[in-house]
Amino acid sequence: MRATVIHGERDVRIDEVPDPVLSTGGDAIVRVVAACVCGSDLWGYRGITPTPEPRRIGHEFVGVVEEVGPDVTAVKPGDFVIAPFYDCDFSCVNCRNGVSTSCLHGGWWGGVDEFGALADGAQGERVRVPHANGTLVATPSMPDAALIPSLLTLSDVMGTGHHAAVSAGVTRGSTVVVVGDGAVGLCAVLASKRLGAARVIAMSRNPKRQAVAREFGATDIVEERGDEGVARIQEMTGGIGADCVLECVGTKESMDQAIRSARPGGMVGYVGAPNGGPELPVRPLFNRNVGVNGGVAPVRNYIEELLPEVLAGVIEPGRVFDLELPLADVAEAYAAMDERRAIKVLLRP
Repeated sequence: MRATVIHGERDVRIDEVPDPVLSTGGDAIVRVVAACVCGSDLWGYRGITPTPEPRRIGHEFVGVVEEVGPDVTAVKPGDFVIAPFYDCDFSCVNCRNGVSTSCLHGGWWGGVDEFGALADGAQGERVRVPHANGTLVATPSMPDAALIPSLLTLSDVMGTGHHAAVSAGVTRGSTVVVVGDGAVGLCAVLASKRLGAARVIAMSRNPKRQAVAREFGATDIVEERGDEGVARIQEMTGGIGADCVLECVGTKESMDQAIRSARPGGMVGYVGAPNGGPELPVRPLFNRNVGVNGGVAPVRNYIEELLPEVLAGVIEPGRVFDLELPLADVAEAYAAMDERRAIKVLLRP
């Protein structure tokens, strides 16, 4: 079958790889209907994360179950399923505590599974899913094609934006600042609005992304950065700062922007994968009672909460996909994301 393989810096290719096979009794084979490129995939593409040898890549997909092992009871062949960006048994103590990304038996697509074997990447034609009972969430029926982009966001970016909002304590009446206008940041705007925020300030300089932010519920746009950005947030909030700030980038500059935009006693929810040296200035946090909470988003724990609203059309996070390409054009998908010509690219095998 065909799958995306990263060979090195700015070198992603469609290669022929072996078809996946059932091997543990608790796994499933899923035919990928849609996958996508994530901002975190770009760290390897740009060479910031080394690629010492070629490996499968991609970690967001939805698809149709083709085969299941004898121990699988939660899904069956023919089910349309959502796969979070990692696999988990959804039954260990960490999963039950709401942190399924720290599953005691889980793993990462394109990484190494619990048995030491290389796991499939999601940007391909089929994926073997370990721990299918815990990892996969089936929709009640085969969804309309128009819903597939929004369902795909539940594998990562919508759940990650939601985690930023939950971690920061967004609630009805909150004033929220979102740092980052990628797919996660835009979904964080949508999540904040869904949770009842009264004011959502999106920090963005890109007109197309600003438009999506407003569609998702942003009440204000701030284009300034650094000291000017902090001053602008202060001006807009009566010199106080925001109740909740959602950091959705993962650099030193974005974390600094987030922390300094929070009011005394405010909270920063961070979900940006930490590349670029973000640091926590403990003394300023201490002096102003600003809290920091978040991390890698346990999106599997959120799917059942968000899925009904996607199916009903109450929220449409799939609007973050502004470019769709066939899997054969995956190199262009990465280039478009890298050059910020696209917010997020959907791939169809």
